[in-house]
Amino acid sequence: MTVTADTTAGASETAVAERVRRIREAKETGVSRAEAWRRRGPLLPALIFMIVVTQVPFLFTLYYSTLSWNLVRPGSREFIGLQNYVTVAKDSQFWTVALNTVVLIVGVVLISAFFGLLLALLLDRAFLGRGVVRTLLITPFLVTPVAAALIWKTTILDPNNGILNWLLSLVGIERMDWIGQFPLAMVMVMLIWQWTPFMMLLILAGLQSMPRDILEAGRVDGANAFQLFRELTLPHLRRFIELGVVLGAIFLVNTFDAIYMMTQGGPGIASANLPFYIYQRAFLGFDIGQAAAMGVVVVVFTIVIASFALRLIFKSFTGKEEVA
Repeated sequence: MTVTADTTAGASETAVAERVRRIREAKETGVSRAEAWRRRGPLLPALIFMIVVTQVPFLFTLYYSTLSWNLVRPGSREFIGLQNYVTVAKDSQFWTVALNTVVLIVGVVLISAFFGLLLALLLDRAFLGRGVVRTLLITPFLVTPVAAALIWKTTILDPNNGILNWLLSLVGIERMDWIGQFPLAMVMVMLIWQWTPFMMLLILAGLQSMPRDILEAGRVDGANAFQLFRELTLPHLRRFIELGVVLGAIFLVNTFDAIYMMTQGGPGIASANLPFYIYQRAFLGFDIGQAAAMGVVVVVFTIVIASFALRLIFKSFTGKEEVA
């Protein structure tokens, strides 16, 4: 009888202790949640602003993409479901412009990264006037894109009074209409000129963060300059180059001002990219439904590619793959 009573008392004490522990945990959890919300509170206005500015318009775009709506035909607004997406998939010009976009992004990003690497290696060395040279090399990235496009179109590439044709005439080469004959290439040249300083700054930051004792140890072991670059410097710079490539691609996919100012997408659609083609369809062709469908397709593909690229970047910086 005594044993049973002791057992019952012990069980009761255990139950009470367990209940007290749960109450304490609930209180602690409540405090931590309140603290978490207190810390997140100042960010809520920015979050709400971002949702209003980006997500609400995107929802309207989704809605418009299901309509047959041309502004030059009053009363043409009607629901057609996914027909606009089918039309976009069958539009050969859309895929031609998509190819132009890929060529522009890949070409500009890779060439800018290459020249940025060369300039970063140059600026990583000590020489007289390095600060002045660094400032001059950064300047193109600080120029407004519209102003940069106008400078290249009217001052450098103009067929009659351009600096490039004047320099070539000194060695007997005839004048050329560079923008007329090579529209997409000239837009890429202007963008490379503008984005190379950005790549240079990122890679230069990577070079200056590299421990010098590793390079000294490599030199002591008898490695030459090329071996040091291939085995030590380039692996260390990989994450910085990847970051520059991803950020450059994300920004360049939205390129509009350079094409608008330099070529107007022409001749034909030879130099048009997806944002400019959507602009043409919406504000020159007044076809709101198809333009909205194209915009949704571009946003979806951009999100997929950017998520994949950011996974690689996070994996490179943290050593493990992060959830995007």
